[in-house]
Amino acid sequence: MSNHLRYSGASADSQSKALEAIIRDQAVLMVVLVGLRDLALPDHLLVAGAIYNQVWNALTDRPTLTGVNDIDVFYFDDADIGWDAEDRVIKTCEQRFANLPVPVQVRNQARVHLWFEDKFGSPFTPLSSSAEMLGRYASTSHAVGARLNADDSMTIVAPFGLDDLFSFRIMPNPVLDNRALHTKKCAQAKAIWPELTVVPWPDVPQR
Repeated sequence: MSNHLRYSGASADSQSKALEAIIRDQAVLMVVLVGLRDLALPDHLLVAGAIYNQVWNALTDRPTLTGVNDIDVFYFDDADIGWDAEDRVIKTCEQRFANLPVPVQVRNQARVHLWFEDKFGSPFTPLSSSAEMLGRYASTSHAVGARLNADDSMTIVAPFGLDDLFSFRIMPNPVLDNRALHTKKCAQAKAIWPELTVVPWPDVPQR
């Protein structure tokens, strides 16, 4: 039986190195990271489920890509926030990653404020970077991103750190009214990884 909590409580540096090793060991994630670097999308990040699900898979000896329905990619380009510009990037990435076993979904984070309120019912302050969007995720353990640099080093972005992720603990992030999304994602994840500890959304808003 695997010791799935072996990085829980470890130093930030140890956790970052462990995460990088898990990502580098996953061929599909590396194909995406190399492709994004080649395409030179501004301020791009491979984010969210493809990373944190793979961490939980690797540490519990589950098959690669268990629970991964798609691979989310952020980029930030405020030079042109029209839909046509984003659509061109989406189509370019669809061609580049057409042979992967799961789709790659690319979104310009400079445009989120244009559609967020219509879709989710609450206002959204414009972002200034891809990393800033991670800080608004419903759950802290989900807020993780990676980028492959020109020298093959890897940048890890985790605004809340990595201990929740490696502790198999899904913590709410009440910066937005994301109770429903947090609750839904927790239930879905718990069904796949029963090792997870779910912390419910707070009844009293945090300040």
